[in-house]
Amino acid sequence: MITRIYFWSIPKRNLLWAVLRMWLNRRPLKNNPNIKFWKLLGTGKGLTFTPRDADPTRWGLLVVLDEKSLSDFENSSVINSWNKRATSRFSATLRCISVHGTWSRKKPFAHEVDPREWQGRVAAITRARIRFRKNFIFWRAVPPVTNSLLSAPGLIRAIGIGEAPIGLQGTFSLWTDPLAISSFAYRGEAHKEAISATARERWYAEELFGRFAVIESSGEF
Repeated sequence: MITRIYFWSIPKRNLLWAVLRMWLNRRPLKNNPNIKFWKLLGTGKGLTFTPRDADPTRWGLLVVLDEKSLSDFENSSVINSWNKRATSRFSATLRCISVHGTWSRKKPFAHEVDPREWQGRVAAITRARIRFRKNFIFWRAVPPVTNSLLSAPGLIRAIGIGEAPIGLQGTFSLWTDPLAISSFAYRGEAHKEAISATARERWYAEELFGRFAVIESSGEF
């Protein structure tokens, strides 16, 4: 299996088209026997990581599929329709270094890369289903972590991702190397406090955190 992630930027005039495609793409993804797991994603600009950060001009797709079927999938109607409308696009092939948690009660990723042997770029995916009554507490705790993240050495870029405007949220970030992301995760005071608050406040009904080796990428992120 292989993990692929895609992001497309579209003109504002195509917003209704994008919303419709998010609905129509569900059937071919669900019915593709070579796909183990998929998620259609909205995005945020990566400034606040709250709902007001939503970016209606960028949309994404995460898919875990049989590597032998990748070429056919790259030429599928799902991918081609977005590529034709996009003003810019980004895609990357990822292999899992480490992961914990679940996504929609599934474990879509399996360890593939020994962290001791990978020194290249790293992608991080976080995803959480926030307990409804905890949303406002969670959003109030976000700014210190966001400031710490955006100023972290080695960060290439971070954006918000979500399956819904409220409650199903996460991040996708790119880092120069494994040391950079480890320094942020384990040495940043704001992030360490957020980890403690997560356990204390029980924000999440479900969560997942994964690190991935970026095998290759193309386009503008």
